[in-house]
Amino acid sequence: MSKNIVVSMLTNKCPRCREGKLFVSSNPYNLANITKMNDACPICGQPTEIEVGFYVGTGYVSYALTVAYFVSTFVAWKVLIGMTFDLDDNRILYWLFSAIALVILLQPIFMRLSRSIWIAMFVSYNKNWKEEPLEYNERMDEKMKEH
Repeated sequence: MSKNIVVSMLTNKCPRCREGKLFVSSNPYNLANITKMNDACPICGQPTEIEVGFYVGTGYVSYALTVAYFVSTFVAWKVLIGMTFDLDDNRILYWLFSAIALVILLQPIFMRLSRSIWIAMFVSYNKNWKEEPLEYNERMDEKMKEH
């Protein structure tokens, strides 16, 4: 079990213990549960919604991921296939249409990844999470307080 932050974000693990699953379903294409997150980490008890509207900021992370995706696919297409901006060269349109189709298919993964990155920015890793329980806050109910 790796404790690397990048691996934990890519696998949607809790940023505090890097072991518990953030999402109820591990399949991002299970559209009924695509955004359904555990209320708290099943391993360490870290609440996943730290405050009301906490995940509104993930739109910025998702935007950055999408821009990075488009830039990287454009560079890869330009290097591997090549393109010009001549009127009779349609390769840029082929790239654009294929990139848009693929980004639509990848959106559930980008959404989950942006939530994992967002919570990891605010919750730090604690290697001694077993010995150091969470401090109680108003977002925790009594069941979560016992973790």
